[in-house]
Amino acid sequence: MNGFEKRANLIKEKIMKTTLEMMRTSDPKRIRIADISKAANVSQVTIYNYFGSKEALVREVFMDYVDRAIADFEAYMNEDHTFKEKIEHIILQKTGTYREIPPRLIGQIMMEDHELSQYIEKLFSEKTVPLTVQIIQEGKDSGEIPESVTVEGALAFIQLYMNQYEVMLEMAERSGDVDKLFESMVHMFFYGICGKP
Repeated sequence: MNGFEKRANLIKEKIMKTTLEMMRTSDPKRIRIADISKAANVSQVTIYNYFGSKEALVREVFMDYVDRAIADFEAYMNEDHTFKEKIEHIILQKTGTYREIPPRLIGQIMMEDHELSQYIEKLFSEKTVPLTVQIIQEGKDSGEIPESVTVEGALAFIQLYMNQYEVMLEMAERSGDVDKLFESMVHMFFYGICGKP
């Protein structure tokens, strides 16, 4: 990569980082190219040259964010962690993700951008689900998940849990002690309300 390409990549990354930061606090519909230009300290023409439109910029930012999150997830799951640590990571990673990009925003962007929605669904079915199935099978092989629990049943339970994440995050934030509430949710995930570790 020559000097020009390096500078171009740095500028593009700066624009994307600025846009992501703005998306965390503002509705993408309300963010203007002029706002991004000012915050990133680049010209509007530069943004249009790299991305073509605000919609294409938002899509690329979101796709990049999801790619990095899945790469981090894959890396952690392929490291030498216990089954319990991996499940805790899945639950707690969502907390960080949802603090960075609210679920309502994720849903809104996916509803409005068919290409992005297809991209996310493909990643979910080709990477996230197989990795989760692998983790569940590891739990079964180690005896941490009883034989009576099927892979499909465990996967469905995890999915039910994840589908309610926005509600759980709101409750955690209202409780005043997010970490404590999520620790108790992790405990109940493994042992139920009355179960002991």
